[in-house]
Amino acid sequence: MPRNPRQILIEDARIIFRNFSGAKGKFNAEGERSFHVVLDPDVAEQLKSDGWNVKVRDPREDGDEPMYHLKVNVSYKGRPPQIITLGESNREVITERDVDLLDSLEIVKVDLTINPYDWESATGSGTSAYLERMYATIEEDYLDRKYALPRRLEED
Repeated sequence: MPRNPRQILIEDARIIFRNFSGAKGKFNAEGERSFHVVLDPDVAEQLKSDGWNVKVRDPREDGDEPMYHLKVNVSYKGRPPQIITLGESNREVITERDVDLLDSLEIVKVDLTINPYDWESATGSGTSAYLERMYATIEEDYLDRKYALPRRLEED
Protein backbone atom coordinates (compact mmCIF):
# COMPACT_ATOMS: atom_id res chain seq x y z
CA MET A 1 0.00 0.00 0.00
CA PRO A 2 1.53 3.35 -0.99
CA ARG A 3 2.20 5.87 1.74
CA ASN A 4 0.64 8.53 -0.47
CA PRO A 5 -2.51 7.73 -2.47
CA ARG A 6 -1.24 10.05 -5.24
CA GLN A 7 2.00 8.10 -5.57
CA ILE A 8 2.60 6.81 -9.10
CA LEU A 9 3.83 3.30 -9.92
CA ILE A 10 5.27 2.77 -13.40
CA GLU A 11 6.46 -0.67 -14.44
CA ASP A 12 8.60 -1.28 -17.52
CA ALA A 13 9.27 2.45 -17.66
CA ARG A 14 11.39 4.09 -20.32
CA ILE A 15 13.63 6.80 -18.91
CA ILE A 16 15.31 9.54 -20.94
CA PHE A 17 17.38 12.67 -20.34
CA ARG A 18 19.27 11.03 -17.48
CA ASN A 19 21.17 13.41 -15.20
CA PHE A 20 21.76 11.44 -12.02
CA SER A 21 25.08 13.25 -11.57
CA GLY A 22 23.38 16.63 -11.31
CA ALA A 23 25.54 18.20 -14.00
CA LYS A 24 24.60 21.77 -14.90
CA GLY A 25 22.71 21.87 -18.16
CA LYS A 26 20.37 23.94 -20.28
CA PHE A 27 17.35 22.94 -18.20
CA ASN A 28 18.80 22.52 -14.69
CA ALA A 29 21.20 24.04 -12.20
CA GLU A 30 24.34 22.37 -10.90
CA GLY A 31 23.49 19.64 -8.38
CA GLU A 32 19.89 19.08 -9.52
CA ARG A 33 19.64 15.36 -10.22
CA SER A 34 16.81 14.21 -12.45
CA PHE A 35 15.60 12.11 -15.36
CA HIS A 36 12.43 12.01 -17.43
CA VAL A 37 10.02 9.11 -17.67
CA VAL A 38 8.05 8.54 -20.87
CA LEU A 39 4.29 8.33 -20.32
CA ASP A 40 1.42 6.74 -22.19
CA PRO A 41 -0.83 9.46 -23.66
CA ASP A 42 -3.78 8.54 -21.40
CA VAL A 43 -1.63 8.61 -18.26
CA ALA A 44 -0.05 11.88 -19.40
CA GLU A 45 -3.43 13.55 -19.87
CA GLN A 46 -4.63 12.40 -16.44
CA LEU A 47 -1.47 13.64 -14.71
CA LYS A 48 -1.62 16.93 -16.59
CA SER A 49 -5.22 17.48 -15.50
CA ASP A 50 -4.12 16.74 -11.90
CA GLY A 51 -1.51 19.52 -12.05
CA TRP A 52 1.65 17.54 -12.85
CA ASN A 53 4.15 19.25 -15.18
CA VAL A 54 3.88 16.86 -18.14
CA LYS A 55 5.93 17.81 -21.20
CA VAL A 56 5.17 16.99 -24.83
CA ARG A 57 7.84 16.43 -27.44
CA ASP A 58 6.62 16.90 -30.99
CA PRO A 59 7.11 14.03 -33.46
CA ARG A 60 10.49 14.05 -35.16
CA GLU A 61 9.27 12.40 -38.37
CA ASP A 62 5.98 12.23 -40.25
CA GLY A 63 3.81 9.44 -38.88
CA ASP A 64 5.40 9.48 -35.42
CA GLU A 65 3.32 10.20 -32.35
CA PRO A 66 4.11 12.97 -29.85
CA MET A 67 6.10 11.80 -26.82
CA TYR A 68 4.80 12.66 -23.35
CA HIS A 69 7.29 12.74 -20.51
CA LEU A 70 7.57 13.83 -16.90
CA LYS A 71 10.67 15.20 -15.18
CA VAL A 72 11.44 13.19 -12.03
CA ASN A 73 13.69 14.82 -9.43
CA VAL A 74 16.20 12.69 -7.54
CA SER A 75 16.75 14.42 -4.21
CA TYR A 76 18.79 13.29 -1.22
CA LYS A 77 17.49 16.07 1.03
CA GLY A 78 15.24 14.63 3.69
CA ARG A 79 14.22 11.08 2.83
CA PRO A 80 16.52 9.75 0.07
CA PRO A 81 15.20 7.58 -2.77
CA GLN A 82 15.87 3.86 -2.74
CA ILE A 83 17.60 2.80 -5.95
CA ILE A 84 18.56 -0.78 -6.70
CA THR A 85 20.34 -2.05 -9.81
CA LEU A 86 19.79 -5.63 -10.85
CA GLY A 87 21.85 -7.80 -13.15
CA GLU A 88 22.13 -11.48 -13.89
CA SER A 89 24.95 -11.74 -11.38
CA ASN A 90 24.31 -9.03 -8.82
CA ARG A 91 21.97 -6.73 -6.97
CA GLU A 92 23.35 -3.41 -5.77
CA VAL A 93 21.89 -0.66 -3.61
CA ILE A 94 22.87 2.65 -5.17
CA THR A 95 23.74 5.43 -2.73
CA GLU A 96 24.12 9.16 -3.25
CA ARG A 97 27.87 8.63 -3.58
CA ASP A 98 27.55 6.45 -6.69
CA VAL A 99 24.16 7.45 -8.16
CA ASP A 100 25.93 9.24 -11.02
CA LEU A 101 26.88 5.82 -12.42
CA LEU A 102 23.28 5.49 -13.63
CA ASP A 103 24.05 8.08 -16.32
CA SER A 104 26.37 5.64 -18.10
CA LEU A 105 24.94 2.18 -17.38
CA GLU A 106 22.97 0.40 -20.07
CA ILE A 107 19.56 0.14 -18.43
CA VAL A 108 17.20 -2.38 -20.02
CA LYS A 109 14.23 -2.23 -17.64
CA VAL A 110 12.99 0.16 -14.96
CA ASP A 111 10.21 -0.12 -12.38
CA LEU A 112 9.71 2.94 -10.20
CA THR A 113 7.47 4.83 -7.83
CA ILE A 114 7.15 8.60 -7.89
CA ASN A 115 5.91 10.87 -5.13
CA PRO A 116 4.10 14.15 -5.78
CA TYR A 117 5.22 17.43 -4.26
CA ASP A 118 2.64 20.20 -4.49
CA TRP A 119 4.10 23.68 -4.74
CA GLU A 120 2.76 27.19 -4.92
CA SER A 121 4.44 30.51 -5.67
CA ALA A 122 3.50 34.01 -6.70
CA THR A 123 3.61 32.93 -10.35
CA GLY A 124 1.56 29.73 -10.10
CA SER A 125 1.29 26.29 -8.63
CA GLY A 126 1.73 22.69 -9.67
CA THR A 127 2.97 19.26 -8.75
CA SER A 128 6.59 18.16 -9.08
CA ALA A 129 7.65 14.52 -9.27
CA TYR A 130 10.24 13.01 -6.90
CA LEU A 131 11.73 9.54 -7.10
CA GLU A 132 10.71 7.30 -4.20
CA ARG A 133 12.02 3.92 -5.35
CA MET A 134 13.59 2.51 -8.51
CA TYR A 135 14.64 -0.95 -9.63
CA ALA A 136 16.84 -0.75 -12.72
CA THR A 137 17.84 -3.90 -14.58
CA ILE A 138 21.18 -3.36 -16.24
CA GLU A 139 22.80 -5.09 -19.18
CA GLU A 140 25.87 -6.96 -18.02
CA ASP A 141 28.67 -8.03 -20.29
CA TYR A 142 30.69 -11.22 -20.25
CA LEU A 143 33.27 -9.93 -17.76
CA ASP A 144 30.59 -8.69 -15.34
CA ARG A 145 29.14 -12.20 -15.23
CA LYS A 146 32.54 -13.92 -15.15
CA TYR A 147 33.80 -11.97 -12.15
CA ALA A 148 30.56 -11.66 -10.20
CA LEU A 149 30.79 -12.66 -6.57
CA PRO A 150 28.68 -15.69 -5.70
CA ARG A 151 25.53 -14.82 -3.75
CA ARG A 152 25.32 -16.02 -0.19
CA LEU A 153 22.30 -18.11 0.80
CA GLU A 154 21.15 -15.62 3.45
CA GLU A 155 20.80 -12.92 0.74
CA ASP A 156 18.23 -14.96 -1.21
